[in-house]
Amino acid sequence: MLQELDAPLIADRRPILLQGELANPYRLQEMNMGPLPLLTVRLEGICRTWADGLDPRDAYPGIHHVTLARTPGWWERSHLGLASKEQLKLIREWLDNGVRSTWRPVKLGEGGVRFEHDSKLEPPSSSDVEWDGTNERVSIDAPPPTGPSISLDELLVVVHTRQGCYNHRGRLARCVHMHQRPFHEGLFRKGSSHRWNEILTLR
Repeated sequence: MLQELDAPLIADRRPILLQGELANPYRLQEMNMGPLPLLTVRLEGICRTWADGLDPRDAYPGIHHVTLARTPGWWERSHLGLASKEQLKLIREWLDNGVRSTWRPVKLGEGGVRFEHDSKLEPPSSSDVEWDGTNERVSIDAPPPTGPSISLDELLVVVHTRQGCYNHRGRLARCVHMHQRPFHEGLFRKGSSHRWNEILTLR
């Protein structure tokens, strides 16, 4: 199909984890992304969480983007795109929005990502996450895997490096537990963040 659309073939693409607005079909179309193969994956030991800060485009007061942070024992579904070199450039330029180095394409130094075939896979509930006053971890066992692991040597992720992720009194505000509007209206306050290099090990 890619060949029929005169688009770069799989051999000329790299896997990149898509979260937040990058997993929104409307947004991808607005960005003129072009053909982009998408696959469902499971995150392991890392979670999607709200980045600190607001993007003022499109809506008032703005949209919150999604970044990644560690949580031992965690799992959730996400999406992976097979992007061409031009699409990778487009993704970073759109996220930076004219402010260079706001977002950084990196390789994960912890956690895991695998293909996921269970469309009904549910993440841990908020009550399944234990907190000792410093660190959070999941207290229950993960469901059996349904697909093979993806090499972290090949996978790109884009993380927010201007600040990091939102700091909810020492804890994370995970996207699966709090959607964007409740997060903004009931929790978000500017200037409260975990530094990006403290919440995730990168290569």
